[in-house]
Amino acid sequence: MPVEQLNLAGRRLTVVGGTNGLGRALANEALRRGAHVTVVGRTLRDPASARFTFLAADLSSMREAVRVGRELEVENHDVLLLTTGVFAAKTRAETPEGVERDMAVSYLSRLAIVREAAARLGADRVDQSSAARVFVMGSPGWGELGRVADLNSERHYTAMAAHGNTLAGNEALVIAGGQRFPGPAYFGLAPGVIRTGIRADLLGEGSAVHRATEAVIGLLAQTPQEYARRLLPVLFASGLEGRSGEMFGYRGNAIHPSRGFDLGYANLFLAESEALLDRALGAGSAR
Repeated sequence: MPVEQLNLAGRRLTVVGGTNGLGRALANEALRRGAHVTVVGRTLRDPASARFTFLAADLSSMREAVRVGRELEVENHDVLLLTTGVFAAKTRAETPEGVERDMAVSYLSRLAIVREAAARLGADRVDQSSAARVFVMGSPGWGELGRVADLNSERHYTAMAAHGNTLAGNEALVIAGGQRFPGPAYFGLAPGVIRTGIRADLLGEGSAVHRATEAVIGLLAQTPQEYARRLLPVLFASGLEGRSGEMFGYRGNAIHPSRGFDLGYANLFLAESEALLDRALGAGSAR
């Protein structure tokens, strides 16, 4: 459905990471189409309105992510969209909880939120004919399997390998989320390369290389707003009812999962991820 024909009056969307980049573009487009939108992020960038709710959080902290998962009022929401993300720096950076920063922000915080909120997502909606939906933004289908034995990049570190762990984790959540955290349906989004702030840590925020890279991407790729207009109809598409584990490319086209990323491997990845999450929380004391 063209976005101009999309009427989201009465529909509810939560965007985790909706204060910048692609998350912000999707949140604003949903508001324009009549939806009630809740945004989770560090800084409020858009004016409040009757259909807009903001929840402040620093999602580099797993304890903050758990708090968000518990405090989000998602019982009457249709879609939970996870877009938080950074890119691993050239040298390994670790959060105060002992998690590699890219792993913490771009994947493990999402897992923490889903673990707390999945069972409540959409549970009180009047129409229960279809499941509520979790959309996970990353790079599913790119062939990245990650390093399940070194999720926290403690044994060996390169920026690309560390970021690959987050890509694999998000794909695992799409494939095995419905089994491990039942209730909603799970879908993956692969937006491709778009001009946002995600590469700042890797390239040096504001550096000549950073500015030049983003300028070239801006010339060659779609804008966040163009992506939002293409993908918002997918989030609410009636054709997804009864389905889970599907993945969509940068134009909203269906794509295949990464070769070798079967349900068994996805469950193994999530089990190791939860172990890392519980370690960061202090052996699960915050649960």
